[in-house]
Amino acid sequence: MAHVVKHITAVPSYKDFVDIVLSRTQRKTPTVIHKHYKISRIREFYMRKVKFTQQTFHDKLSLIISEFPLISNLHPFYATLMNVLYNTDHYKLALGGINKARQLIDDCAKDHVKLLKYGDSLYRCKCLKRAALGRMVTIMKGQSKNLQYLEEIRQHINRLPTIDPNTRTLLITGFPNVGKSSFINKISRADVEVQPYAFTTKSLYVGHTDYKYLRWQVLDTPGILDHPIEERNAIEMQAVAALIHIRAVVLYIADVSEQCGHSLEEQLALYKNIKPSFSNRPIVIVLNKIDVVRPDELSEEKKKILDEFRAEGEPVLEMSTMTEEGVMDVKTTACEKLLAFRVEQKMKSNKIGSITNRLHVAVPKKRDDKERPVCIPEAVLKKKKAMDVDGANRKLERDIEMEMGDDYTLDLRKTWLLQNEDEKYDVIPEIWQGRNVADFIDPDIMKKLEELEKEEEAREEAHYYSESESDEDEEMKEIRKTAKKIREKRTIITIESGEKRRVEKSRMPRSKKRTRSVAQLENELEELGVEIPRNSESHYGRAKSKSRSASRPPLKKKRDESVGSVTRSKSRTPRDKSGLRDNTMIRKVKKIAKKAQKPFNHQAKKGEGDRVILNMKPKHLFSGKRKAGKTDRR
Repeated sequence: MAHVVKHITAVPSYKDFVDIVLSRTQRKTPTVIHKHYKISRIREFYMRKVKFTQQTFHDKLSLIISEFPLISNLHPFYATLMNVLYNTDHYKLALGGINKARQLIDDCAKDHVKLLKYGDSLYRCKCLKRAALGRMVTIMKGQSKNLQYLEEIRQHINRLPTIDPNTRTLLITGFPNVGKSSFINKISRADVEVQPYAFTTKSLYVGHTDYKYLRWQVLDTPGILDHPIEERNAIEMQAVAALIHIRAVVLYIADVSEQCGHSLEEQLALYKNIKPSFSNRPIVIVLNKIDVVRPDELSEEKKKILDEFRAEGEPVLEMSTMTEEGVMDVKTTACEKLLAFRVEQKMKSNKIGSITNRLHVAVPKKRDDKERPVCIPEAVLKKKKAMDVDGANRKLERDIEMEMGDDYTLDLRKTWLLQNEDEKYDVIPEIWQGRNVADFIDPDIMKKLEELEKEEEAREEAHYYSESESDEDEEMKEIRKTAKKIREKRTIITIESGEKRRVEKSRMPRSKKRTRSVAQLENELEELGVEIPRNSESHYGRAKSKSRSASRPPLKKKRDESVGSVTRSKSRTPRDKSGLRDNTMIRKVKKIAKKAQKPFNHQAKKGEGDRVILNMKPKHLFSGKRKAGKTDRR
């Protein structure tokens, strides 16, 4: 179930659900409103509260409905298991109740928002908001049992094992206490509780094993008793659901010693009773506990019952989970039987025709009837013998390990080549003569280095390393010389270019001056064959004409009545007069701007979402104690 339902969010209880939604509404919506605000603003304030609460309820309920699986969309095995464990009718009723609550909350919010549009005062709008939120909480209170039931289902689903109904599966079934859990513990990595009494296993357990480099799923089911299906309890019905819907090889385990409390006749009757449940599936009958009683040691009546088991046409195997005798044979037989069954089913499918048309299997023909046994050639044996150090057959490290067994230890020092063989197993010192061996420096290392360098120079002069260079022809040598010159020239050009840019950048004037004169321009155009008029009428030679005002004589400044007074310069039109008709209009605009700013100054806040508390000690929080029952109010 876990791989079908990846993750289901925890379902809170009714009180937690309401607290989460209402506290979120309080945190995420504005909290300040006054009666002197415009009525449209008051309506919008409370409508926002109602809509936000409704949307939060809607989202959380939709998440619950979407995450819980629909029975119709599940595999038949999981659908049956859900019905066995949780009762499908109750499960559907719980999800249906949650869905109905979501619809009622949406309708409630819609109706109250419509009423809020006609609210004529802050008090009436607030009462409508309280009524809407109270109605939503009441609706959720009616779903408290459904929420609790779905949370229990969620916790149980998370505890269920991951069962893949379509993979390769070994399904173990039989009476209680016949050794099913012991068998799954032996062949897989599962750790199922084993006790010497019936119904130790009360639910499905899954283990995994490997065979032929494939992953196999081993499913341990609770024990089944031999009575009608209507009388079976929930523990037995889990095993029945697995037997009916999972395509696997069925291992029916029977207890030969009858220590499980049920005779061989009862075990045979149970096999015949449940065999129709797993028809069209490979079956293996396993006789367990042969360490207590062997089938050959049974009485004649019991042997006849075993013959009836064999007469069913299915393979009957023997094993003991205590001594592990025959356990691996049972596993191998079951896996091979299931592989053959799956191949047979695929061959019967419609897809096999399109695949076989694209395949061609080449079968080689025999060249002759001569026998060619496997052997090692003579040359290989001689070469192997020559590789031996002392001429005899050398023992490999693997052979020594197999001979010594647990006493073997890997010895790498025996192959060391030292001047003195006795020093192979000496302990290597870490500190020698007061120094760390790792940091020890040879005093003659420089002398040895000089000798090595001289030896290398002598080898290079003798062309010991590069013989191919002397074999080069003259043309190749010329190409190398030319390439060397090109690289040097390229490096010089790059350096000069960088220096030139650096110098020009340092000498660059702040303002660019015109470098071309009129005479230069005329000469360039004449060279190109353009006739240049040499007179004053040319557009570039014409002098700038003076303005009409400049040609007139300057007027005298108007003097004031007093001769000695200084004339004032008239300033430009003030900035605030631009676009306004006169001073009356200017005063009117200033008055409108001041009036518009007044409510912001009065509120002294950025907006409804501003949480600044200007009064750090409001009277209603610091005058006296709250009485009982005040904390839970909304």
